[in-house]
Amino acid sequence: MCSCVRRSRALSPALSPALLPRLLLLPPTGYRAAGRGLSTSPRRAAVAGGDSQPLPLPGQARVVICGGGIVGSSVAFHLAKLGWSDVVLLEQGRLGAGTTRLCAGIVSVAKPISIECQMANYSNSLYQGLEEETGVKTGYVKTGSLCLAQNQDRFLSLKRLASRLKVMGISCNIIKPKEVAKLHPLVNIHDLVGALHLPADAVASSPDVNHALAVAAAGHGVQILDRTTVQQVLIEKGQVMAVETDRGSIECEYFVNCAGQWAYELGQGSETKVSVPLHGCEHFYLLTKPLQDPLPPSTPVVIDMDGRMYARPWQGGLLSGGFEKNPKPIFTEGRNQLEIQNMQEDWDHFEPMLSSLLRRMPSVESAEIHQLVNCPESFTPDMRCLMGEIPSVAGYFVLAGMNSSGLAFAGGAGKYLAEWMTYGYPTANVWPLDIKRFGNLQSSRTFLRHRVMEVMPLLYELKVPRWDFQTGRQLRTSPLYDRLDTQGARWMEKHGFERPKYFVPHGKDLLSLDQSKTFYKPDWFDIVGAEVKCCKEAVCVIDMSSFTKFELTSSNGQALELLQHLCANDLDVPVGHIVHTGMLNERGGYENDCSVARVSKNSYFIVSPTDQQVHCWSWMKKHMPSDPHLHLEDVSWKYTALNLIGPRAMDVLAELSYVSMTPDHFPSMFCKEMSVGYANGIRVMSMTHTGEPGFMLYIPIEYALHVYNEVMSVGQKYGIRNAGYYALRSLRIEKFFAFWGQDLDAFTTPLECGREFRVKFDTDTDFLGREALLQQRQDGVSRRFVMLVLEDHDTELDLWPWWGEPIYRNGLLAGTTTSSAYSYTLERHVCLGFVSPPPGPEGLPTAITPDFINRGDYEVDIAGQRYPAKAKLYPFSSLFTQQKRRKEDMEFGNLHGK
Repeated sequence: MCSCVRRSRALSPALSPALLPRLLLLPPTGYRAAGRGLSTSPRRAAVAGGDSQPLPLPGQARVVICGGGIVGSSVAFHLAKLGWSDVVLLEQGRLGAGTTRLCAGIVSVAKPISIECQMANYSNSLYQGLEEETGVKTGYVKTGSLCLAQNQDRFLSLKRLASRLKVMGISCNIIKPKEVAKLHPLVNIHDLVGALHLPADAVASSPDVNHALAVAAAGHGVQILDRTTVQQVLIEKGQVMAVETDRGSIECEYFVNCAGQWAYELGQGSETKVSVPLHGCEHFYLLTKPLQDPLPPSTPVVIDMDGRMYARPWQGGLLSGGFEKNPKPIFTEGRNQLEIQNMQEDWDHFEPMLSSLLRRMPSVESAEIHQLVNCPESFTPDMRCLMGEIPSVAGYFVLAGMNSSGLAFAGGAGKYLAEWMTYGYPTANVWPLDIKRFGNLQSSRTFLRHRVMEVMPLLYELKVPRWDFQTGRQLRTSPLYDRLDTQGARWMEKHGFERPKYFVPHGKDLLSLDQSKTFYKPDWFDIVGAEVKCCKEAVCVIDMSSFTKFELTSSNGQALELLQHLCANDLDVPVGHIVHTGMLNERGGYENDCSVARVSKNSYFIVSPTDQQVHCWSWMKKHMPSDPHLHLEDVSWKYTALNLIGPRAMDVLAELSYVSMTPDHFPSMFCKEMSVGYANGIRVMSMTHTGEPGFMLYIPIEYALHVYNEVMSVGQKYGIRNAGYYALRSLRIEKFFAFWGQDLDAFTTPLECGREFRVKFDTDTDFLGREALLQQRQDGVSRRFVMLVLEDHDTELDLWPWWGEPIYRNGLLAGTTTSSAYSYTLERHVCLGFVSPPPGPEGLPTAITPDFINRGDYEVDIAGQRYPAKAKLYPFSSLFTQQKRRKEDMEFGNLHGK
């Protein structure tokens, strides 16, 4: 059968894949593997095309960007907009001829986290005006999109997304199936329960948007050279010095790795290896010829995540793809061996997505096939892109790993990275995307291959709160892992480290707990409640070995001098004292939130959150003077950390150490080394991270099992049991403890979260952020961290709050929640979050007052339903806790009668 006959066949699930059309190849891109780089002919085409004359390579530039796809072009465009003139963009093939050329072209704000929604929203606005700005047609059409729900859980997830989008001012509507049919004539609505309509979503031609960005960048002085392969980045003393290409070297101050699917190899190809954890997978989509009744260009995009497919209008027909359950990784030989034009169609593999398309749009069955496209896409270990400066190399930035959303993210991501390079920080909290959330441990080829095979299907999986990755596990474990596992531990992963969530008692149905997925009351509720009760009435042990631990030492006073500069609180304390402090940036925002123990005159032990291991190290090294007598060491692996929480913790330790552990002999926030059982050199701190009485034990790993066994043995008479991080979360939230990465970030200051008492204003010591905090103290803060206790909320029947819910005050949007948990003590849900007063004249921020907080009527929006809440600036007192049942009728109303 000739190819022209095959291409006229209709879309039918009964059609043999062998009879379906061959992939119609676009022009070859010129990529081929060669040596250490991906070589192409050393030619340079003008941005507008047609000029194939070789142009000279500049000998130096301030910035060299590798990658002429839409991401690299966006970075160049935004740097030029911010006034950078000495910028060179290098592309190994032809501009935009990589993944950008084959992008499906959907610009949707329906993303799982807020920063991604912001990036996509900015991209949409940028692309809308790009044609007018540059004169280059971009194919931009505002179509709107329909996110469909086939079940109630998916519908709830869309309602939660809608609440979050409205906070950002993004127009969206929850609609009924009949309204879906009115908006899209082809959609079969018989199995739908509802949908989310995003009227401002759009489609565009990714190569044309890329071309427009490049034209605009070139118009601002950016030099764009294609057919030029970056072979390696030259690094000296931790600083970018030059870029070697197949046409010579360019000296530069900054290098930006926007190499997409080749970013990993590019990072590994230099003498100083750079970790860029991403991996390629094949991605398929189908193109049809114009339908019998051609689809108008403004027909909405359909995103059917339950069906694992998407569809958009394309030249009167459809473009439809999806994210299958069994993805096909590529580039697994350690070096790229694949030319894009040789990626073959695979109709057997595409069949499930084709079937989903025909179920959702039955009338498409008669459509004629134009092409099945198979293109590479790069994915990251957590489904979020990679952005920011590499921790080990100054001036080396990365923007890659778009997880099949390159067009949607490129505009916003390029803007934030350009701001980062210009100002030293972006104008939004991009920590969820910061490449420093990963370390070298996530760069194993095997890890990446296995993880992306899980990640790609997860893009369309229903993700309920507190889900966990299943691949790449048991990468980092404490010495107690096997012991805890046999005692019923259920595990979560943070920065590659296994941490216990809770412990399943003997005889419980393990399977149902492992498969518990819900937006409502979870199956582990009673288990965690019992652990919390034990923490309050007896003693519990939590393995907190995953926390980041550093030792800073010096021969004289250099360590103290550095910490006094980095930390907001006063570190000039007697040996043995512990200080809780923030490490702030120049804006007064938290770069780290840590506990610092002065273990000797010139030695400090620093404990930070688990996911701060790379970020905190990088922040401290960045500000450390070059002094051979000052030494920073990451000792996270040297110590197992046990948290003993509860009123009987002092009894357990007293028996094991023959030392009185009462507050008179061992005051709060104090640290000393002592023996526990047979083990010496145990670093014991009188703190718990939860506000409950107890101790942290930092145990040299060789003693870990012995100390744990002794603690559990002696603790039996005091009712000891294991506990996990879910209990820890409940305890810390009801105590109004803010955690970095959840409640605190680089834009949150101590004055905004009630921590002014942890700032050394009363000393003459200068520290990072001091001037900003003094100014803020004078002007007043424009937002405030509050505790919200939900009223009239049925824990058994109502949706639970998790994080990101809008907060309303007197009916007006006032902020969002940052974390929440059920308080087993208050028997209510507690949310933490920030609220702000309405802006003043000309949109300027208004200073917030305690009166504003206390006099408002608050509501928390959970998936579109608002629940009244009582706001507090301070944690509830122990008096309230003891008398809560008597007082709840007066203060909250009787929940049980409603």
